[in-house]
Amino acid sequence: MIIVKSIPFTRDEVKKASKLFGVYIKTVIDVEKKICVAGMDRHFEGEKILLDSGSEQSDIWGGGIDIATKVIDCNSFINIRPKDDNNSNEILDRKIREKYEKLSKYFFSEIL
Repeated sequence: MIIVKSIPFTRDEVKKASKLFGVYIKTVIDVEKKICVAGMDRHFEGEKILLDSGSEQSDIWGGGIDIATKVIDCNSFINIRPKDDNNSNEILDRKIREKYEKLSKYFFSEIL
């Protein structure tokens, strides 16, 4: 189940967002507008939702959360954007990565 939020996810929403992968939730976050899309099968689905709602491509980054280990990752094919100086599926820019991780902790504060 895909859920879009600008406030923290409830425990029930976390459970729904984790249905596809069990202990892992894919997330896409607009790091400027502070909007999170979670629970999609592929990151590009969340990216499209944010783009369709007016987000800028350069502000959208993907990754996920391992619920069992509480580890946040910044790994997604949508992150490969040479025009934004990101030639990897990892978020390379330290400031953007920190924003993404901080927002992930905010959105998933119920479980992290």
